[in-house]
Amino acid sequence: MDLGIKGKSALVCASSRGLGRGCAEALAAEGVNIVMNARSEGPLMEAAQQIRDSWGVQVTAVVADITSEEGQAKVLAAAQGVDILVNNAGGPPPGVWSDWERDDFIKALDANMLAPIAMIKALVPGMIDRGWGRVVNITSQSVKAPIAALGLSNSARTGLTGYVAGTSRQIAPEGVIMNNLLPGIHATDRATSLDGGVAAAQGITSAEAKSQREATIPARRYGTAAEFGATCAFLCSQHAGFIVGQNILLDGGGVNSTM
Repeated sequence: MDLGIKGKSALVCASSRGLGRGCAEALAAEGVNIVMNARSEGPLMEAAQQIRDSWGVQVTAVVADITSEEGQAKVLAAAQGVDILVNNAGGPPPGVWSDWERDDFIKALDANMLAPIAMIKALVPGMIDRGWGRVVNITSQSVKAPIAALGLSNSARTGLTGYVAGTSRQIAPEGVIMNNLLPGIHATDRATSLDGGVAAAQGITSAEAKSQREATIPARRYGTAAEFGATCAFLCSQHAGFIVGQNILLDGGGVNSTM
């Protein structure tokens, strides 16, 4: 299927690896020029060059922390005029409800709610002026079914979901379509870290921890960054103009819900 976005431009945040990288790859494969960012220069530059070599698109790499105001300013300076925004940032650490203080919640809100809102406010007006745009926010399955150990993420990402629910319906008449992608567990560094934590707590190997988690997923496996990216690319396509303000699960059936 031709997604109809060849020649357009996209900002994919936190995209040197993991789900962000999967989204950048999938968009580049459709002929979209990419602005990427990450905090670590080496992995970012390597990923950017690999995407250039693989797909022949223009790739601009910006070393910056997208969760900070300074980092956002650097990225936005390179991303003015993009047609597509993919918001992404690493989640806060797991823990126990009684351990989290106000500062912990502020950090989570800055990273996983306020940073994406800042990018939306900065870039969507230009999309409205041009009469076309796409925004995809990578959140989490936890906004549908909370994960106790990820209470900071549950809170911040659910706040973003509420913001998107209203905003997406205000900008849709202008040709700008915004939706959320809700990943379950995928084979990324985040999954490795979470499995390592479970392994340490239970006195088992990381492989055993992974097997335990896979057994709870109806698909009996972790997702891949490539299939996640393909879904993101479709939501950014010319064919997705009637999908507005939705929360789309990619979790292998992990959230047990009728709706």
